[in-house]
Amino acid sequence: MNWKFWKKDKSHDAAPKSKVREWWDAILFAVIAATLIRWLIMEAYTIPTPSMENSLLVGDFLFVSKFHYGTRTTTTPLQIPLTHQKIWFTNIPSYLEWIKLPQYRLPGFTHVKRNDVVVFNVPPVGLNEGINYPIDLKTNYIKRCVAVAGDTLVIKDKQVYTNGQALENHPEVQYSYIVTSDGPINERNLNKLGIGVEDYQIGGHQQDGKFAYLMYLTQEKANELKALPYIKSIDIQKRNDEDGLIPYSAYYDWYGHTDGMKRYVNWSTDNFGPLWIPKEGATLAINDSTLAIYGATIKLYEHHDDVKIDNNTLTIDGKVVTEYTFKQNYYFMMGDNRHNSLDSRFWGFVPEDHIVGKAFFIWLSLDRNADFIHKIRWSRFFKIIR
Repeated sequence: MNWKFWKKDKSHDAAPKSKVREWWDAILFAVIAATLIRWLIMEAYTIPTPSMENSLLVGDFLFVSKFHYGTRTTTTPLQIPLTHQKIWFTNIPSYLEWIKLPQYRLPGFTHVKRNDVVVFNVPPVGLNEGINYPIDLKTNYIKRCVAVAGDTLVIKDKQVYTNGQALENHPEVQYSYIVTSDGPINERNLNKLGIGVEDYQIGGHQQDGKFAYLMYLTQEKANELKALPYIKSIDIQKRNDEDGLIPYSAYYDWYGHTDGMKRYVNWSTDNFGPLWIPKEGATLAINDSTLAIYGATIKLYEHHDDVKIDNNTLTIDGKVVTEYTFKQNYYFMMGDNRHNSLDSRFWGFVPEDHIVGKAFFIWLSLDRNADFIHKIRWSRFFKIIR
């Protein structure tokens, strides 16, 4: 009989792990942990374009909360971890569509509200390299939500209204201005004013001898410029351009949909709407004017198998539809750089299943045009995004 049964039998101990095995286990654990955090809780993004300036700057690195609005389950489980559309530094897709799952959203503790800064998968194929990516692998955009499902949006002389009420403008919202000066403005002076290369275009010498710029400025920055002795004039641009705005034909071309829809409205960048934002459960009468605005949304984002729009008639699964009830909520997004943003005014609504998360805070900011000493924007560290 073994009277020392309480003692550990070392004869059955496993052999010690090799260094390679230890490294492999550590890397595997790190990848799994990072993947779960990235999917469930928070993901890092960077700002590549000036469409959200001056609220978010080119070179800002931020964390986006997935748990605010609820994490989405993936539709393509066969994907290389910690990738998005392609394998790093290649054009090889990072996913396989051999298995396709329905998408669900886990419970969140809030919902998308007006003035939230939101990251989403941009819907149109034309903005996704012409590739029909799965929803959660479409290109990420970041904009400010200016209208939620069920709202009626109007833009009148640049001011956004929802349901008849003026939407409070973020203090960093900016517009384009024509600025004239005695001559070329020294780059050092522009830097002192906080005007980077993304914020202006040189117009050159004018017939009257003045030097002209197109600048994207906040109201505060415009007032600061106006007070300088070498600035001769500063005038905000009136953008009455109509090209590419919904519901014009260019909108349908994003999707290869060219059914010859008419132009029913004379909207422009600064004067837009009224436009109703589709809401889950709301029913819309189908006619030529509503199809011009909502037809592509129904066809592309409402998850029907067979949708046809022809001769101002909507057909779903072989049946002509005279009224339509929306299956999900939609949102209208705009960049804070209102005259330099490709947003919902040009390509339409953001479906709820395209919402990624809420922009949370900036953890690093690099000025790519500054010298080495001033490369880091220290004042933006851990800045909460509002």
